[in-house]
Amino acid sequence: MIPLPASPRRRREIRIYTGTGDYGKTSLFSGERVSKREERVEALGDVDELGAVLGMLASMLPEEDSRSFEEIERIQRVLFKAGALLATTPDSPSFALLEAILEEDIRFLEAAIDRMDDELPELKLFILPGGHAFAAWAHMARTVCRRAERHGVHLFEQMVSGEQKEKIRGVVVFLNRLSDYLFVLARHFNRVHGVEERVWSR
Repeated sequence: MIPLPASPRRRREIRIYTGTGDYGKTSLFSGERVSKREERVEALGDVDELGAVLGMLASMLPEEDSRSFEEIERIQRVLFKAGALLATTPDSPSFALLEAILEEDIRFLEAAIDRMDDELPELKLFILPGGHAFAAWAHMARTVCRRAERHGVHLFEQMVSGEQKEKIRGVVVFLNRLSDYLFVLARHFNRVHGVEERVWSR
């Protein structure tokens, strides 16, 4: 008689589903149970969504555009650091152990912005989001990034001065610079794929 395979319950000690969030509560990285509508959870959700949208964009890129793929992957890794900071209560012991957003993370974005912007025509009018599919996804990521930044700013404004506030400020600065990067990236995609930008008019 052929033995039946072990059930998923026997093979796995940790389940994906726990049921602990069925009543609208979730756990922060620092252990506290809070409402899923809490501002800190909203900010974390925005950063998670942003990483997923960037993943969608990266999955569409052709193999020859390795530079954009590598930049997006690096950004996703920094967003994990940002998410950890946003999901941890600043006065908890675990917050001090978290890595801050580094100055080099921000300088990396600025260098990429300058590189792409040097090859773009001067922008004199507002442009409509869209064009090539890659550009449209970059614009989508930009709007999610701005939402994450707004939630991050709200958390920052609630904090008193100190090292903890500086770490959250680093997240806000990174998100602010990232939204600029994504705007220029969208224009870059339209340029390299020969799609003319549509300008806004009344």
